[in-house]
Amino acid sequence: MAVPVRVLSSMATRGLLEELTQVHAEHRGVPVAFEAVGGVEAARRVSAGESFDIVVLAADAIDRLAQAGHLDASSTRDIVRSEVGVAVRADAPRPDIGSEDALRRAVLAADRIGYSTGPSGTALMALFARWGIAGEVESRLVQAPPGVPVASLVARGDVTLGFQQMSELLGMPHIAIVGQMPAPVRITTVFSAALCTGAPAREAALALLDFLDSPQTDEAKRRHGMSPAR
Repeated sequence: MAVPVRVLSSMATRGLLEELTQVHAEHRGVPVAFEAVGGVEAARRVSAGESFDIVVLAADAIDRLAQAGHLDASSTRDIVRSEVGVAVRADAPRPDIGSEDALRRAVLAADRIGYSTGPSGTALMALFARWGIAGEVESRLVQAPPGVPVASLVARGDVTLGFQQMSELLGMPHIAIVGQMPAPVRITTVFSAALCTGAPAREAALALLDFLDSPQTDEAKRRHGMSPAR
């Protein structure tokens, strides 16, 4: 039996990669063992030397792992661009977020604000600092634990306003997606893929990497709330 291609990703691309790796496995007859965890945990496991063939993470995390020698930098492909969306409970009023000023007012009016441990959360904290409201909202911030969707905090009522990748908000029950952040402060994350140094199934992994970067996958990427990074 063929050795499976082992793929590790963060949660933002989980739905997309579950679909695409299954399609590729069925068409090529090569099994794929796919796992998604929090981005911080994924980077830790790769850094610790756990054996994978392909890693898909935010581009800056891929770059750091490649610089440390854990990934083959020459194999890196930018796979998708992902925007951050804003969500509330399905039964809650939807705030105006149509402009930077409106979004700032919505943040200041929120009882509790949910954000992630990933790159979108880091960018959001930088935005609050730039707005000069970091101290004012600090006591109302709720960071989702690694691997826990911000959408689940919104759905339970643990937070009144949640920020996360659109791909992680789509299809989640009991929430309403208000929309993407407005253009002047839009948070966009590029997710990249790369081969691990010494990937056990290198040739099969290269074929999968080519597929993930191909135009054949564009429709699926858009359906999952992202866009091709090419």
